[in-house]
Amino acid sequence: MTTPAASVKVDRRSLRTQLMLRDALADALNDGEDLTRVTVAGLTDKAGLTRRTFYTHFKDIPDFVEQVESNILAAIRERIDAVVATDLTSLYENIDELEPAPGSVELLSYLKRNGRIIGALLGPGGDLAFAQRICAIACEAVEGRMKTGIFPGALGTFFNYYLSYVVSAEIGIVQRWFATGLVESPETMARLMTVIAFCLLYT
Repeated sequence: MTTPAASVKVDRRSLRTQLMLRDALADALNDGEDLTRVTVAGLTDKAGLTRRTFYTHFKDIPDFVEQVESNILAAIRERIDAVVATDLTSLYENIDELEPAPGSVELLSYLKRNGRIIGALLGPGGDLAFAQRICAIACEAVEGRMKTGIFPGALGTFFNYYLSYVVSAEIGIVQRWFATGLVESPETMARLMTVIAFCLLYT
C-alpha cells in the first residue's frame, strides 16, 4: 500500500520529470530545431532521461506538447479572466494615472517567468496554433465580459472583427517582447498593452 508520503514523493518526481522534459523542449526550439522534427530520443537525451521515463507520462511528442500547452493555457486563461473582470471605473482610473489594467502585470509576470517555453512555442520553430489558441481564449473572455454588462449593445459582426484585431495586435506585442529578449519589465509592458487594448476597445 502506498503511503501519503510516498505518494507525494512520486508526484514530486513526476513533476520534476515533466519540467525537465519541458525545459528540454524549450532548449531544442530555442536552438533552432523545428517542433515537427523533435523526437523522443532527442528530447530525452537533452533532459538526461530515458525514453521509458518519457513513455511513462506521455504517448508521443504530440501528446507531450498538447499537455505542456494545455497547462500553460489554463494558467493564462485564469489570469486573462482576472484582467477582463475589471470594472470600467477602476479601468479608467488606472488609465488616467498611466497605470496598467488590474491583473495585467500578473499575467505578463507569468509569461516572463515561463518565458523559455512560451517564447519557444511562440517562436519560428514552435507551434503556430499556440498563438491562435491564446487569441481564442482572450476573445472568448472579453466577449463574455461584454455580455455580462460592459456595452452589450456593441456585440455583433463589427465588434467580433474588431476584437480579433485588438487581440491579435496584443499577441503580436507579446511575441515581439519575447523576440527581443523580454527586456522590458512586466509593469512596463502592462502599461503599454493597457493603452493599446483598453483605450481602443472601450472608447
